Amino acid sequence: MAEAAKSPTAEDVVRDVRAGRVAPVYYLMGEEDYYINELGEFLTNTLLKPEERDFNLDVVYGADTTIAQVVELAQAYPMMADRRVVVVREAQALRSLDALEDYLKQPNPTTVLVFCHKHGKLDGRKGVFKSLQRVGVVYESKRVYDRQLPPFITRYLKRRGLGIDQQAVQMLASHVGADLCRLAGEMDKLVLAVAPGEQVVTASLVEQQTGVSREFNDFELQAALAHRDMLRAAQIVKYYQGNPRSFALQRTLTNIFTFFSDIMVAYYAPDRSERGVGAWLEKPDWKVRQDIMPALTNYSGVKTMLILAEIRKTDARSKGLEGGKTPDGELLQDLIFFILH
Repeated sequence: MAEAAKSPTAEDVVRDVRAGRVAPVYYLMGEEDYYINELGEFLTNTLLKPEERDFNLDVVYGADTTIAQVVELAQAYPMMADRRVVVVREAQALRSLDALEDYLKQPNPTTVLVFCHKHGKLDGRKGVFKSLQRVGVVYESKRVYDRQLPPFITRYLKRRGLGIDQQAVQMLASHVGADLCRLAGEMDKLVLAVAPGEQVVTASLVEQQTGVSREFNDFELQAALAHRDMLRAAQIVKYYQGNPRSFALQRTLTNIFTFFSDIMVAYYAPDRSERGVGAWLEKPDWKVRQDIMPALTNYSGVKTMLILAEIRKTDARSKGLEGGKTPDGELLQDLIFFILH
């Protein structure tokens, strides 16, 4: 049985286009909008000069067009330029791609067709998918895991000539979560807010620009739980209860659940040393040393499983699935008490 073609990375696509290896069609799809948006913009800006775009760039939306109309645009020829670019945004709203298969048998060599399909992907069993793979580039933008956020934050700011301290990274990651579009927006604000001559984004700057407290946030709550610091955890819960704008229960539950899931996985590490656990979890050394190893000491495997079950129960209660509606601050207080006792 033939092995399925491997989806290229965003870096692969960028590298090939810059090297002049341009495909006649790009199908950008997946759960993570950020890379679909970035690659769509990159292709438009790279393939056409600004003065060429008025006559050679067509942007349409899936809900407002048909694939037959898209193909008609793709078959037109460029004016005073080497190529045309046709971009289909929200391509997931197209009713059918049947007419695209015929076009792909002999695509217009002077047109680059770009589909931006968000919140899902094409069925890989369909003929049009296989035709797209054969003739063009099919890129899947997969959902990002929480553990991938710190390196994303660091790389994003590095490309803009800035560093960032570890506390600031964790504050951003825990406050925004795995929504890369929103995360990029928050970092763009930080770039503009950095004082002239400064080259590092600090926790203080993150606090000023995002409103998340340097002392009372999910990152600090996680550290308090890891070390079973009851006083510190109680202070953070009290702060959340008094500052509801700084507190989103669903975000906090997600962060706590992810942390204790990591602890559960760490129990299965073949090597339970700091380095072994770090490699098993794909976590940086400082994170393992600071939170993971203390938590492994403070929570048994059985207790960790009970905590994960209690977090799910708290989530259900927050959505009114168990009858009544308890205030979010009270739900968090009950959960933290269960974890620490």
